[in-house]
Amino acid sequence: MSEQTQSKRTVKDKDVVTLEYTLTVDGEVVDSSEQHGPVAYIHGMGQLVPGLEKEIEGMAEGETKEVVVTPEEGYGPEDPAAYISLPRSEFPPEIPLEPGTVIQLSDPQGRVYNATIHEVRDDQVVLNFNHPLAGKTLHFTVKVVSVREATPEELAHGHVHGEGGHAH
Repeated sequence: MSEQTQSKRTVKDKDVVTLEYTLTVDGEVVDSSEQHGPVAYIHGMGQLVPGLEKEIEGMAEGETKEVVVTPEEGYGPEDPAAYISLPRSEFPPEIPLEPGTVIQLSDPQGRVYNATIHEVRDDQVVLNFNHPLAGKTLHFTVKVVSVREATPEELAHGHVHGEGGHAH
């Protein structure tokens, strides 16, 4: 009897997938697993942008793929209503009031929001609350490093345990 080679596992819902990836936007690399190692996530739990997760479905261990994600399936279109102007006097002096500076603000309920300073006027500061990649087409190169079934505990908690489980 000859041994049969086991077929490679393919990605499906509730699998823990470990990915190597590079994200390029407007021709510039904005994030890559080369900087901090592969990421592990639970497939089908909405931990990746929808357009990327959809393309990873069915990929096999060791497979590499180029994926283009439109803004609608990425971080959404840019929302003009997410630009808010606040009086300059509300900003503490230690915050550099320069376009591109990212700051955190909290609402009365204690929820924290990231905003980027868009424009600084004489008496106003215009903040952009859109995700920095809103309205952008995302170009991913992804490689499925490994695929395994998620444990009941991981599914209950909604995240991967023990192997760099943060998602983008």
